[in-house]
Amino acid sequence: MGKRLDGSSLFSGINAGLTNSFSLLSSQYSDGLTLENLNAALTNTNVTNTSYGSTFASYLTTNFNSVDKNGDGTISADEIQTLMNNMATQGLTREQIMSLGASSGMSSSLQETVLSHFDDIDANHDGKVTNAEINAYGVNSDIEKQKIEDRNRIVNNMSMFYGDDLTE
Repeated sequence: MGKRLDGSSLFSGINAGLTNSFSLLSSQYSDGLTLENLNAALTNTNVTNTSYGSTFASYLTTNFNSVDKNGDGTISADEIQTLMNNMATQGLTREQIMSLGASSGMSSSLQETVLSHFDDIDANHDGKVTNAEINAYGVNSDIEKQKIEDRNRIVNNMSMFYGDDLTE
């Protein structure tokens, strides 16, 4: 059987990227992580030279209004934590995996597999995949492969008896 899919590296990598980016970005601006500061960060070499900074800053800029839950114009540590909790419990969209996955430290083969089988992995068809769905898909794929191997083994081991009509 093949290697089982494990989405935990995807989710932990994205969480680490968001946490590290938030720490870096919030330390750069005394007035907090505002949309204006995020836009400025995208041209700041202290941010863009990090392996995750520009990707996660871009994501936060694009999704600012949905991340800023209390609408005060600043993204707080609690709001980043809420975002990460929501991603962990509700799953990731195809777009989130494409934009954040490569910078999360996730293996490119895992990202490619999850994206190419996204609709099959998304068992409840809500447009998001959870770690549990990714893991279940890996198990189900292994089970299906085993069924095919067993079926082929049975077929290959079958004997066909051909004989003349029995006459006495």
